[in-house]
Amino acid sequence: MTTRGETLQLATRGSDLALRQAATVRDSLSSRRLSVELVEVETTGDQIRDELIHRLGKTGAFVRSLDEKVLEGELDAAVHSMKDMPTERPDRLVVAAVPERAAAEDVLVTPDGRSLEELPEGATVGTSSLRRKAQLLAEREDLTVEPLRGNVDTRIAKLLAPSLQREHQERHEAEQERKGNAGDPDTDEEEEHPYDRTVEEWFDDLTEFERRAMERDPDTEYDAIVLAKAGLHRAGLTRYVGMSDLDPDRFVPAPGQGALAVTAVDGDLALDIKDRLDDPQTRVETTVERTILEELGGGCVAPIGIHAHLEGGVIHTRVRVLSQDGTEEVSVGRDIPAEYHIDAAQDLAAELAEQGADDLIAEAKRDSTGADDDASTVREDDEE
Repeated sequence: MTTRGETLQLATRGSDLALRQAATVRDSLSSRRLSVELVEVETTGDQIRDELIHRLGKTGAFVRSLDEKVLEGELDAAVHSMKDMPTERPDRLVVAAVPERAAAEDVLVTPDGRSLEELPEGATVGTSSLRRKAQLLAEREDLTVEPLRGNVDTRIAKLLAPSLQREHQERHEAEQERKGNAGDPDTDEEEEHPYDRTVEEWFDDLTEFERRAMERDPDTEYDAIVLAKAGLHRAGLTRYVGMSDLDPDRFVPAPGQGALAVTAVDGDLALDIKDRLDDPQTRVETTVERTILEELGGGCVAPIGIHAHLEGGVIHTRVRVLSQDGTEEVSVGRDIPAEYHIDAAQDLAAELAEQGADDLIAEAKRDSTGADDDASTVREDDEE
């Protein structure tokens, strides 16, 4: 039982996806007889809408504001996307629970479901993640990778806007031409009716999301964007786009991708939350990933992918550290023992450093003017 004896107040960001994620935590705790209320908190990352994630300044732009409310006693606990969290935490604050993880992989998102191999030469792909950019260029150096920010729904809308606008324009022109040809017996019937519905009927069938997307004036027309599979599914937007899975051995996810974390002040309440919500497998996997990240450093300025999967008594671990242009890399795949997973993760990080990962990270730091020196988190271009 919670020592508070009252409704637990759970801090969350106010975006649609963050609220959906926090709601899953609330519902899980509620099903275990703990009353929970969600409280929206605006974060530094939410306030700075036009900056790339890796240039937001201090570490944990989407995290600190929530945790401060917890440390000050204003709220009881907070829900975060694990990959947004710094590996170093304030005194007294603990990760009380890590719920069962969703899919960790990245996906290529297009209006029509094309794969990475099917994109035309020189295609424009949207992402503000250094990791995703480097991994894309390592696969296809011909791609043009352009910055892309915003919540998941905003990014999907930016992808869809040009194709929706083109279709609207084509339908409008066809309808005007049909009206102009009305009464002309020489007009071919098929040419006269290229669409089976009027522009108005077509527009009425669009969802509210599609209508908002069509009203956008995007600065860049993207052929594709890259998102976390978990975030896309949690946002409920899969029906609007086509998805192509990216090979996790080549497109190694960010540490903690797909996982959530609940933070609280160390004590009885944190233990209560852990007992009700913590998933041991996810806890071990994300501990390995975040330990390697902490040992390597460079998460905010260097393209680093780390993924661990517990199976039986071993943890299949894949790490990929790249230069920002994707032309150089240090990578390893290793099975490490679950029994000694923290020590083994530290040893693996040391091995990577000796193989040249340190040099790539140092170069990335030199190239990232204005980036924070504290490299204890991976700043990606999307929430989960």
